[in-house]
Amino acid sequence: MLYPEINEARSVIDLSGPWYFRLDDGSHDEGKADSDFIGHDSLIAVPASYNDLKENPEYRKHYGWAYYRRTIIIPRALCSERIMLRFDAVTHYAKVYLDGELIAEHKGGFLPFEADITEKVKSGREAELIVAVDNRINHSTLPMGNEGGTAFFGSDNADVPSVIAAKKWRKPTNLPNFDFFNYAGINRPVRIYTTPKSYIDDITITTDIEGNDGVISFSVSAKGSGKTTVEIVDREGKRIAEAEGTEGVIRIKDAHLWWPYPGDPYLYKAVARHGDDVYSLEFGIRTAEVNGLDFLINGRPFYFKGFGKHEDTAIHGRGFDFVMDMKDVSMIHWMGANSFRTSHYPYAEEMYQLCDREGIVIIDETPAVGIGGTTEDIYKIGSFRKHHEDVIKDLIARDKNHPSVVMWSMGNEPDVVSYPDSAYEYWHSLYEYTKALDPAGRPVTFVCNQNNYERDRITREMDVVCINRYYGWYNLSGDMEAAAYALNMELDFWEEIGKPLIITEYGADTLPGFHLSSPEMFSEEFQILYYRTMNGEFDKRKFIIGEHPWNFADFSTIQGPMRADGNRKGLLTRDRRPKMAAHYFRKRWLAIPDFGYKR
Repeated sequence: MLYPEINEARSVIDLSGPWYFRLDDGSHDEGKADSDFIGHDSLIAVPASYNDLKENPEYRKHYGWAYYRRTIIIPRALCSERIMLRFDAVTHYAKVYLDGELIAEHKGGFLPFEADITEKVKSGREAELIVAVDNRINHSTLPMGNEGGTAFFGSDNADVPSVIAAKKWRKPTNLPNFDFFNYAGINRPVRIYTTPKSYIDDITITTDIEGNDGVISFSVSAKGSGKTTVEIVDREGKRIAEAEGTEGVIRIKDAHLWWPYPGDPYLYKAVARHGDDVYSLEFGIRTAEVNGLDFLINGRPFYFKGFGKHEDTAIHGRGFDFVMDMKDVSMIHWMGANSFRTSHYPYAEEMYQLCDREGIVIIDETPAVGIGGTTEDIYKIGSFRKHHEDVIKDLIARDKNHPSVVMWSMGNEPDVVSYPDSAYEYWHSLYEYTKALDPAGRPVTFVCNQNNYERDRITREMDVVCINRYYGWYNLSGDMEAAAYALNMELDFWEEIGKPLIITEYGADTLPGFHLSSPEMFSEEFQILYYRTMNGEFDKRKFIIGEHPWNFADFSTIQGPMRADGNRKGLLTRDRRPKMAAHYFRKRWLAIPDFGYKR
């Protein structure tokens, strides 16, 4: 799906701003919008998560449907065009109504969807747009929630007072199988865009390198009649090549390659034309592949220095915040990092565009987090496989042209050892499905939790082994000598497997400003001791090709006895102030080369 673009053939109307809003009170049938919505709502901001925008605890803990409403109007000058209504992300399930008619439904809270409203709007007349949003999570959703859906004070512990338990008091809650807050709502922009009636539907660009030349393969999907051409424009705006037809190959002599920062992330532009339509797509000439124990970018061994990350800011929640994205990219450069993983869902498209331009490498992850947590075989009782396939297909369709994206992650920390045969069948077939979808053939992985790695049949078969390990924190807590010993026992196992490995999570919760002369857990001194110990062991192993501490910044979670104002494992605070560990990694990473480290 192409990102909305304004040019001589296309227009965009941004619907960001105040919308009317209400939480469902249980009186509506599964997100159905009817006439009683007029005049009963408060105002709320779009795009943003609704959870933290009102001083009302019901917004934070809401479970079920919520409703957004506004009017739209199409200028007379645009009414002869094809008119599309596009949502960049609505979390997690959406029903869209225009003048009372259901025009779109979408499952999945982190990828775009759209509806053709050409025949449903009339020039100069206001139309009422209502979006019903459902934030509930269960065994059919990604991310996954607890199937029970109810809790007593957040748990079903046997030690609740018997006099209260006897009354069987229950209150609906969101019970996530994941450790980040279940922010919901219209989290990313809503736009109306137009195209000519004959239009460009999709563009696919893949690149290769032959000697000093760049080889560009293109495919243009177009609807309606018209001549199709593609021209390549360099960074200075000079047209350097042109071809006719919907498919073809273009060779660029002495091409500028796309390199991660501080190299030059050079971008060309493919300008496609079909009939009266035109669309411009930035792309980079680069290759990404696994060869033995190396991850190669443009044929050179790359070392991943970066983070697990979250779309998470105060007030906005998971809502799109381009200002914070710019700040995050600046902090990534400041720390000497070169990469991050979109843990644990696809991010806003604007962030990928920014990373293309800024030379930051991305491991692009689906929202398949929390698969497990049941006493039965989740792969047999769950109803999420088709949804998982749809998410992967839509993710690759959206992000396939970004040079910053070098690897797909199918999910994070699934249970693959309780039922190893079922897990193997599920993930191996999904791996083959993912490989077949990507026209560029990027490496594919998923991220493994701390488990009985000897029973884990599937992680070892990924193109790159990605593991989350918390020796010294969640187990062997605070004993870094024992943690290093246990870590090395496991690393011996992975070294025998013979695959490149990235430590995709490791870290320690740290309260900013909490200092001790003798480092103990939660102090800033312990966070540095933890990382120095772990990194010292990673540096001894040539097959470890990357380190992604958890997390880039502190982030919000569901309340609980293990969380004080969220997850505090960030190298930065939630408002992006560096902890001591950020300075430690800045010194370390600026001394480690992006290419050829350990080689």
